[in-house]
Amino acid sequence: MPKAAKLKIACRDDRLFAFAPESTALLVIDMQREFFAPEDDGAPSPMSEIVPRVVTLAALARRMGVRVIHTREGYAPDLSDVTPYRASLDYVGYEGDLGRSLIRGEPSHDFIAEMKPEPGETVIDKAGFSAFYASPLDNVLRASGIDHLLIAGVTTQCCVHSTLRDAVDRGYWCVTVADCCAASEPELHDAALSLIAGEGHLFGWICDLADIERAAAAIAKTATRKSVSGSRSDARPPPSKPRPPRAGR
Repeated sequence: MPKAAKLKIACRDDRLFAFAPESTALLVIDMQREFFAPEDDGAPSPMSEIVPRVVTLAALARRMGVRVIHTREGYAPDLSDVTPYRASLDYVGYEGDLGRSLIRGEPSHDFIAEMKPEPGETVIDKAGFSAFYASPLDNVLRASGIDHLLIAGVTTQCCVHSTLRDAVDRGYWCVTVADCCAASEPELHDAALSLIAGEGHLFGWICDLADIERAAAAIAKTATRKSVSGSRSDARPPPSKPRPPRAGR
């Protein structure tokens, strides 16, 4: 894709989100084993439904030249970075089928198999809900000239929304990819999307995976047409045959 190419995503509420791939990152929020563990009765997590779409989105971002950044919520084995309030919630450090919940180095902390980062992709470890909290994310983005974000992952109302709000306050242009996000309860997912769109779209744009696929296809088609047109204009006509000398008078 040409470096100067701008993509325009047709988002919800008839809004366009325009971005250049080289100044854009896809934030994939917390696609970790802990959050996609089976239910107590052995049934798959309802959030697993988004996994194939997030895989597709990440692959598409790579093809477009958009940087893919993975975040991972996790805490020190001695719980030294767990605040008293967070400890009171009882979701960090308990023993489960995947080891101690969200403790760095435990199976629960690892990415699901489908969403392991590719070699060279950035992983942001965070001891909180927002990917910006006590992490190098803001410095990583600014050092790379990135000011536009595509956001996907889990959970919509917690880590996704916390990251989005933090990003907006820091001046980033954000689009939330709705069908590549999920919550443990559909009502929470819908409520978070309503907050994003509320009060004149305070927290940016909302789209779905198919909207990004259409934008990428459109720009690729335009680039192909320009390439064909350029090839035609560069083609030179065959040299004309030399004229025979005129006969002398």
